[in-house]
Amino acid sequence: MTIGDIALKKERKSRRSKHVDDTAPLLPKRQDEDAGYDEFNGASFTGAVFNLSTTIVGAGIMALPATMKVLGLILGIAMIIFMAFLTNASIEFLLRFSRAGRTTSYGSLMGDAFGKYGRIFLQICVLVNNIGVLIVYMIIIGDVLSGISSSGVHHAGVLEGWFGEHWWNGRTFVLLVTTLCIFSPLACFKRIDSLRFTSALSVALAVVFLVITVGIAIVKLLAGTISMPRLLPDVTDLTSFLELFTVVPVLVTAYICHYNVHSIDNELEDTTQIKPVVQTSLALCSIVYIMTSLFGFLLFGDATLEDVLANFDSDLGIPYSSLLNDTVRVSYAAHLMLVFPIVFYPLRLNMDGLLFPSARPLALSNTRFAFTTVGLITVIFLGANFIPSIWDAFQFTGATAAVCLGFIFPAAVTLRDRHSIATKKDKILALFMIVLAVFSNMVAVYSDALAMFEKNSGTGPRD
Repeated sequence: MTIGDIALKKERKSRRSKHVDDTAPLLPKRQDEDAGYDEFNGASFTGAVFNLSTTIVGAGIMALPATMKVLGLILGIAMIIFMAFLTNASIEFLLRFSRAGRTTSYGSLMGDAFGKYGRIFLQICVLVNNIGVLIVYMIIIGDVLSGISSSGVHHAGVLEGWFGEHWWNGRTFVLLVTTLCIFSPLACFKRIDSLRFTSALSVALAVVFLVITVGIAIVKLLAGTISMPRLLPDVTDLTSFLELFTVVPVLVTAYICHYNVHSIDNELEDTTQIKPVVQTSLALCSIVYIMTSLFGFLLFGDATLEDVLANFDSDLGIPYSSLLNDTVRVSYAAHLMLVFPIVFYPLRLNMDGLLFPSARPLALSNTRFAFTTVGLITVIFLGANFIPSIWDAFQFTGATAAVCLGFIFPAAVTLRDRHSIATKKDKILALFMIVLAVFSNMVAVYSDALAMFEKNSGTGPRD
């Protein structure tokens, strides 16, 4: 099965009155195949918003303040808002063509438009993107809790700072405990709606980071220790002009959540609510993004690092600086722990669909479900512990796969227009999405290749 092949009852808004047929397949390929969940009446609007918001707000939030340093506040905030509208349009393409083709998953939609190889390409992109993202999440969690050594300098983790250096707060052991006690249990849920409470907590933890950042910025503003931030980009020559485009990949991938839209849509009690769910989630995440970017850049100015979390590793110049630093870092690590199962859910479905395309639904096979889950978590764990430089590799593959999922595939489906429902405006917008996505890929590959070259020639590898 591919992403979220869960039955929808045709022409019914509510699933509460639906009879459950125990012999019906749980994950049919077409909408007109009726099926149901035992004792499951559909996901709520609030739960769906939290799950989609958690899919959007991952590690990328920490890179957004650095985009303000390049673009300036006015252009930077404008670009965040613009990308939210563009993402909403691309998701609307997915949903509209899914309804027309009576498909209930992203993979099925690609299969409907481009055949078997379109579906396989989609599945591969989800695997590349999500495995890379989850390895990066686990690396960040290890860095925050256990510290990191780079260029001969060791940056202590939170646990080292609290308890000193011991075997039990080393990276491998901390990540092993995190994997066994947090990731594995949360990865065992067969419905994405079961993660609505952890998603709500994850969003709350992102808000904690935002509130602390805003509070520190206000205190320093009142103390007069913050200078006026740059409102527009500082373009003085060709090099500084080209540097503006290096933030494009960050902004393009900031709202990628498309691989979970169908899963959330399929479980909604009222399936007509999916558009308000998407719009509410994008609005919520846009507010968080804008506030984080604004106050993060206001707080650190031109000293803002590519990952603003690294700015919270030093004295903030206010009382209780150390406590606030630790609170930010721990809340962020906990946020990523709770994002993990939301990103893992479509990864498992697509891995199973790629390996066993003709098998019965994954949710009905406990053996396949268990082996797929254990196998993927093991790969992610090993990648984060023993190949930490894989971060560099996934800066290429992750960015490429992410923009394919977010813009190239929805636009390609629209241009293919198999059901003849696309307007001229739709096709123009689809062409714009493809051009933007291809351009962002080229910039990402170039900037990452340049960064890797400079790293390898100037500094040693990550320890």
